[in-house]
Amino acid sequence: MKDYLVRGTAFDKQVRVFAARTTQLAEEIRRRHNMLPTAAAAMGRAVTAGAMMGSMLKGNESLTIQIRGNGPMKHIIVDANAKGEVKGYAANPYVHLPKNKQGKLDVAGAVGRQGTLTVIKDLGMKEPYHGSVPLVSGELGDDFTYYFAVSEQTRSAVGLGVLVNPDHSVKASGGFIIQLLPDVADPIITLLEERLKEMRPISTLIEQGLTPEEMLEDILGQKPHILETKAITFSCHCSKEKVEGALISLGVEEVEKLLEEQGQAEVTCHFCNEQYILERDELENLLQNMKKEQGE
Repeated sequence: MKDYLVRGTAFDKQVRVFAARTTQLAEEIRRRHNMLPTAAAAMGRAVTAGAMMGSMLKGNESLTIQIRGNGPMKHIIVDANAKGEVKGYAANPYVHLPKNKQGKLDVAGAVGRQGTLTVIKDLGMKEPYHGSVPLVSGELGDDFTYYFAVSEQTRSAVGLGVLVNPDHSVKASGGFIIQLLPDVADPIITLLEERLKEMRPISTLIEQGLTPEEMLEDILGQKPHILETKAITFSCHCSKEKVEGALISLGVEEVEKLLEEQGQAEVTCHFCNEQYILERDELENLLQNMKKEQGE
């Protein structure tokens, strides 16, 4: 089953709902960065949230999520956009901890229970939207729930789950976001609270093969009205041209120093782990063009 998400409404349009299956996305990132199980679980949760939040955007809008905790992963960065394209990386992908008291992967221990969750949205305006909240648990589902309540004043429930195989590959990854719209009736709030208390773990629903639509129906107790279905893909737009642009931005002196000390330039993309090498002759040509531009 390919990764995708759905966006819709429920309870006579008083509730907005999102659900996603992100198993292939989480596995692609884990594979590219050779992530250990606990780190892979944390990353899977983060990119799932990013994919669903990206679906709240329009056109060419995009967002960046920064999770900076006091755990050994240090920080997690996720980029997502309205097209369903997602990428992410962690400062330290080689984190695996003993299971927590519930017998599950200790995501909170890997992320840290203190730190910040920041969301930066590029909405095509002069200045990007910037919202930041302290981490409340490090489990990420609770942290995104708190972010929506504080930064976007939207009462929400966020569920994120990842299962990892013994060989470290991602077995199942996905999640949901349920948001109460203004003037939602009190009985609906009470009903949702009860259903969320009784629901099975989201990773269990995915492992059992439920689609995002079926997950929402299982959680809500009714079929949601689906407004949009969108594919989710890992996508990184790095290139050799962009690497050259980054080197140009360093300035002539730095490129000369690089040429003298290393004889070439090696740059690795944080997101996809692709390595770009500019050999001596390429670096010399780049330097020559830089000097021409400056009129030297």
